[in-house]
Order: sequence, then C-alpha cells, then structure tokens
Amino acid sequence: MLIAFQMLFAILPTRLPTWVNLLKPMPADPITPAAPPARPSFIAPLWHMFSVLLIFGYFSFRDARHAQNAASSSAVGSHGAIIRAYLLMIFYEWGMAAWAWGGVQFKGGNLRTLTGGRWTSWRSLAMDVAIAIPFWGLWELTARLVHQAVDRVQTPTTPYHPPSGFMDVFLWIVLSVSAGICEEIVFRGYLQQQFRAATRSVVAAVLLQGFVFGLLHTYQMR
Repeated sequence: MLIAFQMLFAILPTRLPTWVNLLKPMPADPITPAAPPARPSFIAPLWHMFSVLLIFGYFSFRDARHAQNAASSSAVGSHGAIIRAYLLMIFYEWGMAAWAWGGVQFKGGNLRTLTGGRWTSWRSLAMDVAIAIPFWGLWELTARLVHQAVDRVQTPTTPYHPPSGFMDVFLWIVLSVSAGICEEIVFRGYLQQQFRAATRSVVAAVLLQGFVFGLLHTYQMR
C-alpha cells in the first residue's frame, strides 16, 4: 500500500496540469474578419481607353458633319457609294472590336474578358434569356415613347437609303449583325468594365457607357 501511494504522488505532479487543462473551457476560435471584396481592376491601360473614346468621338463628329451637309442637299448617293459605305461601316465595327481586344490582350486578358465567358449549362442560358426578355420589352416601350416625344423635332441626320437588290440586302444584314456583336463587345464588354474600375460602381459604369453610347449616336436621332 505504501508503495502504491508513493507511485501515485510521484505521478500526480506530472499529470495534474494535463487534467486541469482538460477541465478548463476550450478557447473560442478567433473570428477572422471577412476579406474585403476585390477591387475591380482595369482590363486595359488607361491610354488605350482614351484612344477608344477619341476614335469614337472623331467618327461621330465626322458623321454629324456629314448629316448636316446631307440635310441641305437632296442628292442621293450612287449605288456604288452605298456599297462602299456599307463595307466601310462593317470594317469600322470590327476594327473597333479588334482594337478593344488588343488593349485587353496588352494587360494579359483574352476574349472571355470581354464576353464574360460562355454558358456552362442550358440552365444558365435559359436564365440569361429570361432576364433579357423583360428588358427587351422595356427597351422597346422606352424607344417608342422617346420616338413619339422627339418625332416632331427637326434635326439633321445621316440619310438612310433602304437596301435594294441582293448585294445591298446582304451587306445590310452583315452590317446589322456586326454592329450588334461589336458594339456590345466595345461598350458593354470593354468600356463598362473600364468605367467600373475607375468609379468602383456598377451603376455608374452602366450609366456612363450608356451615356457615351447615346452621345456617339446623336447624329441618328431621326
């Protein structure tokens, strides 16, 4: 018995701290604060963004001057001139899209940087379509209301010649598709992301790119 007590008192000082620690409440895990959201970064250099705006501004100013000259003249361009105009506008649309893409590549991006990638499933495609349909309806309603409001305003505009003949119709379709694709890439894919990085606001970026888009198309008011 005496030997047993001696062994107990020999072991107790070494084990007591461990048993005491087991009885203590476990310290709570420190709460790590959530990391702040990453600041949106520019997808192209600032000088490149200003070059895009300057190119747009130049051609918009030139078209506005052309519209003013056309308003004072009733002459109709030749068929060859109309064909050349279609080809030049198609080249201009794809040239601006390529220039925006080049600026993104300069910063290490790619085409997905401008387009937002691709759909990963039919569900994501259906969701985008479901979102787009009501906005398309709202856009059409707004366009009709604005058209009625400014329909009586007399402003010079670029003369419009309805396409006639196979080549005219074909180039008109190519131009329409090119404008839809390229202007979405440049304004929504490029400028909107650049404006978001500059203002740190999605709302401001959407409004700014919409303002620039409308400003550059003011010569097409009618």
